[in-house]
Amino acid sequence: MNPDSATADAPVPQGDYASARVVCGLVYTAGMTPRSGGGLTARGVLGAELGVGDGRSLARLAARRAVAAGRQAAEAEGLEPASAVSMTVYVAATADFTQHSQVADGASAAVRELLGGPPPARTAIGVASLPSGAPVEVSLVLATSGG
Repeated sequence: MNPDSATADAPVPQGDYASARVVCGLVYTAGMTPRSGGGLTARGVLGAELGVGDGRSLARLAARRAVAAGRQAAEAEGLEPASAVSMTVYVAATADFTQHSQVADGASAAVRELLGGPPPARTAIGVASLPSGAPVEVSLVLATSGG
């Protein structure tokens, strides 16, 4: 399956948390992993089982899910996401993997395609593991308009 062309699953919390919350006109999303069809589209670690291109596509799918979660939360409050303010991309990677930013570029591209505007401020962080063996996880802070 090509995660870059997959339709993002509607965000459903996998534990005791909200997919997104609106506070003071900002939408904060939970971390979203690359899911489609009810499950992860890939498991593994960048620099071992997965390469940069894989990571970029998976980050793109995770970001699409984060935007969807943000939209759901904003619409529930009578608001609409206007732009992405900040984004954190977690990359499950080997100790010698250094291309976190290139992986995160997939998430940035998806957010800009879906919301337009300037790219968000972004942090890309390498970690030893992520929930359920996900290779990437993306969380967003969105500004809203309307209401």
